Amino acid sequence: MSKGHDRHQERHHGLSLYGKDLVRRCGSHCELCDAQGVKLGIFEVPPVGPDPRFEQCIMICETCQEQLQKPKRRDPNHWRCLNHSMWSQVPAVKVTAVAMLQALSADESWAAELLEQVYLEPEEQSWLEQIEL
Repeated sequence: MSKGHDRHQERHHGLSLYGKDLVRRCGSHCELCDAQGVKLGIFEVPPVGPDPRFEQCIMICETCQEQLQKPKRRDPNHWRCLNHSMWSQVPAVKVTAVAMLQALSADESWAAELLEQVYLEPEEQSWLEQIEL
């Protein structure tokens, strides 16, 4: 097998170790859009280091995952849910929500209005500056 495949498998295994704790934290709801009764997956909030870190992982639905990874397929109306997740007590959720609001704010006035309300701690702000969505 290739080294790349082996590294991917190791990373996937490392992430799966966080699964139960993440499901417990999110209560089986998407941490961004609050969808329930849907398949959830682990999303690593960038920048991703060599080893997975629990603090950088969030549980999100397939819709959110696809739209985060494929900007051309974004449905701005799906992201109106960020008015709740931008206040999350989980820094990774909050930073991801704000990063998405920033990405949407050029074309969506409601996103720009939400950005005016948000407050980030200094460490959250520096993390946000490293994310491109």
